[in-house]
Amino acid sequence: MAKHHFHMKSTWPGGRGSVGTIEADKLKTEISIPEEMDGPGQGTNPDEMLLGAASTCYIITLAAMMERAELPLEDMDMDSEGVVSVTNGVITYEEIIHRPRVVLEKGASASELEKLRKLAHKAESSCMISRAIAGNVKLTLEPDLTVSK
Repeated sequence: MAKHHFHMKSTWPGGRGSVGTIEADKLKTEISIPEEMDGPGQGTNPDEMLLGAASTCYIITLAAMMERAELPLEDMDMDSEGVVSVTNGVITYEEIIHRPRVVLEKGASASELEKLRKLAHKAESSCMISRAIAGNVKLTLEPDLTVSK
């Protein structure tokens, strides 16, 4: 069994109004509490980071599955949305909604489009981040899957 280790250094100089930093191998940015939650809103925040992890994991997983299935990809992008509630001071990450838009090349068959539909759903349950948060955060998929005209 292969194990991969990832490391991040975090700094935080003070209270809720502070701005800290995170640094990993390929990532370096400021962090703070978002303005919507009465913070300074500088850099990124845990809510965006979790959404980013889920979004990138899903789209990379889907792309790899499509490549293995030899589906003729023309274009792919995705919007993702994180829903966070604050009730009586308790912050809860309720839901992540992925809205992938995938266009297969002109001439792709109905069976290839159906295979894409199945892979779009399978990618959600195959992504390691989705598996890590399953049962804690609702995961919703709203795919837009088409063939180029």
